[in-house]
Amino acid sequence: MSITVNIYYTGENDNARRFAEEMERSGTADLIRAEDGNLRYEYFIPFRDQTTVLLIDSWRDRRSLDIHHASPMMGTIAALREKYDLHMRVERYITDDDGFTENDKKYIKE
Repeated sequence: MSITVNIYYTGENDNARRFAEEMERSGTADLIRAEDGNLRYEYFIPFRDQTTVLLIDSWRDRRSLDIHHASPMMGTIAALREKYDLHMRVERYITDDDGFTENDKKYIKE
């Protein structure tokens, strides 16, 4: 089982993009990627809304995510969210251990 959290950051003008750039430039994103249990930490900009930034944040399990949430980096992230006056919409997905079915696989080109 893994947990993926999609966080949509929105703000005025380019604030969401500037937030993501500072997360990368400061090394905070790399520190999160290096945490035990982190599987993915990547920012994306949706085509339909260039003022929003999507963070895809995946963790091995609930324990890994809980440890991350208790880390000092959460204070850094919260301060940057405040600095850029961002609002968030969050989706959480838990993967099953069954993987893709044969029917699913016929639509995936690797």
